[in-house]
Amino acid sequence: MMKHTIITIGRQFGSGGHEVGNQLAERLDIPLYDHNLIRMAAQELRISSEDATQVDETILGRFLSAYMVSTGSYTAFMSGEASGEPLSDRVFERQSAIIRKLAEKGPGIFVGRCADYILGDYSNCINTFIYAYKDDRIRRIMKLYKLDEKQAADKVKKTDRERKLYYEARTGREWGGIDSNSMMFNTSLLGIDGAVDALEAIYRKWDER
Repeated sequence: MMKHTIITIGRQFGSGGHEVGNQLAERLDIPLYDHNLIRMAAQELRISSEDATQVDETILGRFLSAYMVSTGSYTAFMSGEASGEPLSDRVFERQSAIIRKLAEKGPGIFVGRCADYILGDYSNCINTFIYAYKDDRIRRIMKLYKLDEKQAADKVKKTDRERKLYYEARTGREWGGIDSNSMMFNTSLLGIDGAVDALEAIYRKWDER
């Protein structure tokens, strides 16, 4: 039975969920698993990180042909044989296996990738969701990606829609819903530092049980 504590972070785009996870990992001196999960899955599937990224946290790949070719960099073959399974499904399955393996190994913070659902059998999981007011998220994305207001608003809307569809299709749960999360943090009210402070205190108290 897993005795160490795991934190999962679901997040709205532009809410600062990755930054919360990154700062928290530094304070607690535990690993952060986010975009590196894509690279791990890509390596095990023997595809490029770019190809894995294209289907990461999006459900679109499930509706495309299993025999896509992306600029000649891959085809939907595994070990030289056609798998008949969409790349998005294979990436999800491999990431899920990696998440479970890493969670068994030791404490860590998992951002996105349906980690709360994948680790649903583990009792020592603190499942959180980071959100913020839309205007604050748009301003954050404008600054991060050097976009104008309309471009940032479109990117926020598109990314949130993809994450919602991905999560709900994979889990059958409501994305950002209270049934999937132990607690939720509004970074418009708390700020990034406030959310990190709260989660650090919760983690340390939880880990002492």
